Amino acid sequence: MATETMAPPVAMTGRRARSELMQQRVRAARWFLLPMMIALAIVAGWPLLRSIYFSFTDATLDNLYGAEWIGFGNYLSVRTLESGRTIYRGVLADPDWWNAVWNTVRFAFWSVFWETVLGMIVALVLNAEFRGRGIVRAAILIPWAIPTIVSAKMWSWMLNDQFGILNDLGLRLGLLSQKVAWTASADTAMQAVLVVDIWKTTPFMALLILAGLQMIPKDIYEAAEIDGVHPVKQFFRITLPLVRPALMVAIIFRVLDALRIFDLIYVLTPNSDATKTMSVLSQENLFQFNNFAEGSTQSTLLFLLIALFTIVYIWLGKVNFDGGDR
Repeated sequence: MATETMAPPVAMTGRRARSELMQQRVRAARWFLLPMMIALAIVAGWPLLRSIYFSFTDATLDNLYGAEWIGFGNYLSVRTLESGRTIYRGVLADPDWWNAVWNTVRFAFWSVFWETVLGMIVALVLNAEFRGRGIVRAAILIPWAIPTIVSAKMWSWMLNDQFGILNDLGLRLGLLSQKVAWTASADTAMQAVLVVDIWKTTPFMALLILAGLQMIPKDIYEAAEIDGVHPVKQFFRITLPLVRPALMVAIIFRVLDALRIFDLIYVLTPNSDATKTMSVLSQENLFQFNNFAEGSTQSTLLFLLIALFTIVYIWLGKVNFDGGDR
């Protein structure tokens, strides 16, 4: 009877100790996160707030601190003349801005689509058992490890219409009848940029998907083989559902990166309206054309677009960054 009487207090003491230990861990985690949060606020938060503020002013690059508040005029302003004609001004009424939005969305969709498909194929191959798998896994990451500027410059030489190796091979193999200015022509500029980005970033997608594949127990596949399930059905019924959490996280990382693409396009196709994205247009207005207020407005709209996409994607896809679905 004495033992039974003492059991509940002992259990309560154990739970209280675990609760106190968890609280200590939470407090320690907050202290460890504090320096990072302070650095993030200084490096990212303050410039973001300043950029948003400048979007409501008439700031120029040589007169930042003397800028005057003009409200939403940089976003959209409507003026009706005495003749009855209505004039729309601002970024939201600028055809160049909407062209950049279309280029950005189109680039993000096709690049992430093909990187996901090819990344899945590469990850499935690397997940299989074969000799030299470790060497292949390391080699496949080389395109992703090369800095973007270096990759863009290397591909700009390869795609050059006068001395590029791709044109030379195309002519030698009979695939081309004449040299093509891949990055200078409006018909092929976007395709050229997509090829370079897909070549560079597919290994990143393959790496994240491969990490998800490694978490799937092999016993499931062995049971499916015993039951005579076709490999194609195994992929759609077993692999794809179980790798979905890792795939969703990989896709959102790539979409966020693709929506703010700048360096690759800036090096490969400078001053091309066929590939000019929101980041490139914003940079031009900020530092080249001295339209600092307009560039800040475009940067703010880009930030809002990325934030909106992230919220909608997480909500609809039920993405949980702790490692699974919500």
